[in-house]
Amino acid sequence: MGKGEADAWIDELKFGGSIPLLEPENCPNGWATPPGDKFKVRGPDYLRDKVKIPGGEFLLKPLGFDWIKGPKKIGEVLNHSHHRVRKAIDKAIASGSNPFVWAFNLQLPCKDNYSAIAYFVATEPIQDGSLMDLFVKGDDTIRNSRLKLIANVVKGPWIVKTAVGDQAICILGRAVCCKYFVGPNFIEVDVDIGVSVVANAIVHLAFSYIRTLTVDLAFLIESQSELELPEKILGAVRFSELNPDSASLYEPPSEENPSNLQSSLPTRLWKSIGQGFSQLLHHGSQDLSVSTSENVNAKKLEALEDEMEQLKVGVEEKYSGMEGKLSAIENRFGNFEELMKKMLEMQSKASSAIPRVEQQVKEIHEDDDELESVFHPGPSRGAPLVGGSGFFSITTQSSSAGRIKQIVFHSLFQIDLYHC
Repeated sequence: MGKGEADAWIDELKFGGSIPLLEPENCPNGWATPPGDKFKVRGPDYLRDKVKIPGGEFLLKPLGFDWIKGPKKIGEVLNHSHHRVRKAIDKAIASGSNPFVWAFNLQLPCKDNYSAIAYFVATEPIQDGSLMDLFVKGDDTIRNSRLKLIANVVKGPWIVKTAVGDQAICILGRAVCCKYFVGPNFIEVDVDIGVSVVANAIVHLAFSYIRTLTVDLAFLIESQSELELPEKILGAVRFSELNPDSASLYEPPSEENPSNLQSSLPTRLWKSIGQGFSQLLHHGSQDLSVSTSENVNAKKLEALEDEMEQLKVGVEEKYSGMEGKLSAIENRFGNFEELMKKMLEMQSKASSAIPRVEQQVKEIHEDDDELESVFHPGPSRGAPLVGGSGFFSITTQSSSAGRIKQIVFHSLFQIDLYHC
């Protein structure tokens, strides 16, 4: 079998998802492979000089991208024999290939259970003793301390870029919850972002602008010794201007089909208890037919019914309490997100006000020597008031200085000092 024929299944997967594979420079509502040099990784002498270098070529080939949603949190997709990627792996093995697939499943904290899953593949055997070999064969402690994510917001609203930063880097196993599933020809990492309050708030913020965002994500295993340097990126994916409506519906395996999960917790619980109660009554009727001397007393039946009713009330109260706690948690996350938005809006407002304040100050006291002691730009007098290049230091109490104070506070925070 020729190399092109052997890799045909890879091309089939790359173009087979719910959103298309496009060019990196123009991929609206699609995905692409960004250049490795867009990411900065630890250089060969990083432990001594802390210098980072462009990421370069990836260790793995891009295999596909899934933008999906489901009736509940989506996970262990490669353990499901009917999933499109798993079927392709099995087909490739049957045809004589021996691929090893890496899947990174980002479970978004939202009610529709969206998942963004990036797939990569190694067509050559993993080298014994390499970091990839250590990661696949190691335990979760090693994986949680090594798996690194680099995120770049290529295009998007200022508020999201500010929240994420120029290049966000984190060890996933320390920041959020990761579950690892390893098979003979794959490893899947399910990343539950919702367990972290900070990550949850940032992703909620980003999701509200997802139709306008272009994001690059790179996955790598952190190099922690000189022999492991320089770092190499496993693989990277770019998704751009995703439409939530374009996410395909993920069908769980039949044993977990949503049709079997329609009933709520109390309903399923009481169905089970009711079946047990029926069995008790049925058993009692058999005893009645065997011996009237062992006849079940009506009072005992009433007592049993009372006990069941008390149990029912207790279960419903606990379930109600769980719903209340869940609602409180959701409200807390919502308030946190709103607070972050307000803080970022205030920072933006302050930044835009600085040039106007400078102009008004100059007009009031252009030739006054006192101006130099009142208005000090630059970081020498302390940390910047906002992210930018200006810092205001008020040091005198003359009428001109007082007026300047009023301008600064009124322009930045809409506070009139003469009426405070």
